[in-house]
Amino acid sequence: MIERLRASDGWKFFGVLPQADRTLALAWWVVLILRGILPALFAIVIGTLVGAVQRGQDVVGPLALVGLVFVPLQILAPLHRAIGANLGSRTAAWLYDRLILACVRPPGMGHLENPKLANDLTMARDFDLGISGPPMSISMDFIASGLIEMITGLTSAVILVGYAWWAPLVVGGGWLSTHWLLRESAVWRDRNTEEVRDAQRLADYAYRLAVEPFAAKELRLFGLADWTVDHFRSMRSRLVELRYQATKLRERPVLWSLLIVLVANTVVLGSMAMAAADGTLALDRLVTYASAAVTTSMIAFGGLSWALDSSSAPVGAVLRLRDAMEPAGRLALGRQPAVGVPAREIRFRDLTFAYPGTDQPVLEGFDLTIPAGTSLAIVGQNGAGKTTLAKLLCRLYDPQAGGIEVDGVDLRTLDLDAWRSRVTAVFQDFIRFELPLRDNVAPAGAPDELIRCALADAGAAGLADLDTVLARGYEGGTDLSGGQWQRIALARALCAVRLGAGLVLLDEPTAQLDVRGEAEIFERILAATRQTTTILISHRFSTVRHADRICVLESGKVVELGTHEELMAAGGRYHTMFELQASRFGSDDAEEEGVSYDVLA
Repeated sequence: MIERLRASDGWKFFGVLPQADRTLALAWWVVLILRGILPALFAIVIGTLVGAVQRGQDVVGPLALVGLVFVPLQILAPLHRAIGANLGSRTAAWLYDRLILACVRPPGMGHLENPKLANDLTMARDFDLGISGPPMSISMDFIASGLIEMITGLTSAVILVGYAWWAPLVVGGGWLSTHWLLRESAVWRDRNTEEVRDAQRLADYAYRLAVEPFAAKELRLFGLADWTVDHFRSMRSRLVELRYQATKLRERPVLWSLLIVLVANTVVLGSMAMAAADGTLALDRLVTYASAAVTTSMIAFGGLSWALDSSSAPVGAVLRLRDAMEPAGRLALGRQPAVGVPAREIRFRDLTFAYPGTDQPVLEGFDLTIPAGTSLAIVGQNGAGKTTLAKLLCRLYDPQAGGIEVDGVDLRTLDLDAWRSRVTAVFQDFIRFELPLRDNVAPAGAPDELIRCALADAGAAGLADLDTVLARGYEGGTDLSGGQWQRIALARALCAVRLGAGLVLLDEPTAQLDVRGEAEIFERILAATRQTTTILISHRFSTVRHADRICVLESGKVVELGTHEELMAAGGRYHTMFELQASRFGSDDAEEEGVSYDVLA
């Protein structure tokens, strides 16, 4: 029982509060306990005042006691709300901090693409935005109210012992029984099931479709505004229905609760009435005990659970992610220095790799050698494993079998940070920082002159001032076209080369440029990376043909390898793809005139 309690999200929630802010947490608990005890004390001092009046005694002292209890009873409530709001904000910040660390610290990427962690990640990411429940700064007041009622009810039950030992057992037991009878409605037991989490995730996605710019063009172009609204409503309705089913009151438990508390209160209050009528219970004691009996009802129905659940669920999700993400994204860090590598070659030796959550390998028994200082173009159909090779070279993942050797040394034995400082890349989904141009080219910092040279190498000189924020939502900010952004991403990679990178990975680096612009940029890239190892993934054969060697991938294996001339002479897969792309427009000249045809998509 104790172990189950300690493992509950509610227990974890209260354990997080002092970690977020020990002083505020202590103040919150002290004021909460005082607020819970004061109503019971108020019943006692009112009884004392009534007794003094009844006996004709001086009422100054009893009135002073009433004031000493009543004034704190009133002023502690707003004070507690202020403390709770601040503590809730601090706790939310603490949780977001832990979530960011859990996401960013693992050196690999497996934890971010693991489907088993996706639902917890959705809940933890947006818990304080008021989408799935009130923000934690507001929830703290609801949680406090539930705890105060519980403490007040239990304290009042203790006072009833002065009347009769059985009285708190009868009336308190009656009200406590409602917790068990209405347990399905008092606790959202089904909130953390996979069904509810999936519903939450789908509802959040539908919401983001409507409010974020990434889908705005297609929604309007294809007339999907009404569809988006209907989709969001249906997903939210499903989520609300699942929660309602988990928390709605059932008729039979409600009737039993009403019957039990009615009988319990009738017995206790009826006994007090009879005792007062026959003179064995004085008026002052009657007032105190009757007030205590009534106040004991505050322990009923488990109202605390309603408030606690919406805050404890994301706490549990963040803590689970903190424990699960580290092993899921763990990589061997290695200790060997990576100075000057690759100097001879990079070799994939009998490598097998599958993404997390699937047993279907993307690469299986893969072998390939890339001489250092040369350029290699990789072509193949979508899903052949081209981008996966780039991720493995960046050591975002490690293979399940075989390995990658750099100058004869297993890549996993090299110091991870040192190796990554030797690698730069432009991925298809490159990041667009809402930051000044300077920080987009060199996020980790670099001299302005070097940044300007990298921009010139990428054909991006004069796009904007280095201090201009690349987002329209900021004062003085600007946005760029897709092709201009791609040049910025290339400048970022070329800046890294100037800072010492020895391996350049280009995954469709010029997909948003016309062919003339692509040819120009690729010539610049080859010139700027002449002393480095360059790997190009592209569908455009007008670019691919300029690489020192070309590798054709199919189903995770190398099926052809050679220069453009060698592969064309061989008349194999590369020759077929090249001719098909060129014949789409009648001649190779079409490529040079700014037209490309993607036969591999």
